[in-house]
Amino acid sequence: MASLKEIKGRIGSVEGTLKITSAMKMVASAKLHKAQNAIENMLPYDRQLHHIMVNLLSGDTKISSPFCQPHAQVKRVAVVAIASNSSLCGGYNSNVLRHTTHLIDDWTSKLGAGAVDCYVIGRKLDQSLLKLKGFNLIRDYVLKGDKPQFETANELAQKLMADYLKGKIDRVEIVYMHFKSTASQIITLDTFLPVQLNSNKEGSMSGYIIEPSAEEMLNSLIPDALSMKIFTVMLDAQAAEHAARTVAMQTATDNANDLLDDLRIQYNKGRQSAITAELLDIVGGSMN
Repeated sequence: MASLKEIKGRIGSVEGTLKITSAMKMVASAKLHKAQNAIENMLPYDRQLHHIMVNLLSGDTKISSPFCQPHAQVKRVAVVAIASNSSLCGGYNSNVLRHTTHLIDDWTSKLGAGAVDCYVIGRKLDQSLLKLKGFNLIRDYVLKGDKPQFETANELAQKLMADYLKGKIDRVEIVYMHFKSTASQIITLDTFLPVQLNSNKEGSMSGYIIEPSAEEMLNSLIPDALSMKIFTVMLDAQAAEHAARTVAMQTATDNANDLLDDLRIQYNKGRQSAITAELLDIVGGSMN
């Protein structure tokens, strides 16, 4: 059994850890609140853009966009993977890494080595993917996930759209954690290009007069919507990260409290045993 001095030292160590996890939980919770507000403010705009595009494409006018047309043959794929720059967020990074590697392996097995470009956002994910081979790791945006900026999202979206139009890539997929609630973050795989829109005949815009034309409006709208999608996904992933860290630090704090209770019980039992032994020595000495 550990001595009282050792137990007291462990109690002090756990109390120090408890202060750290409690503080980190408070910081993560504050950042989560801010990230929630950002994504909640952005989602209505993103959904309305999507709704307009659906209505334009589902109307009576026969219009289309090169971004909506799948390439005849998929020879090269780009994967955008979004995770965190730091750890201590539970299984957040490991879940994104696992699904990213599965996706890359799946496309590599179909298309061959070197046929996948992976745009990585997040230092922890970058460190893990650097150890793997068989695909091209593009690290231009590694540290851009902590404070998502529309300029960064627009730059990445424009690069992907240009490569898609030139035929340098034939498909773009995004892997990220979707924020559902503080206790639930869902790994999500979205196809970025070609644009996939569900037809919706109800409420289509065929009855509206559109200037200069529906086709010009659509061709102007889709690039903006795609840039907005990247930005929205980055905000969504950031909210999921802060939620995962909040839960992880709350769990760590609860575990530290449970451990402290056990250690204090051990310390009190040891102290009682020591006092009892001293009393027995005193009583035994007086009887002699």
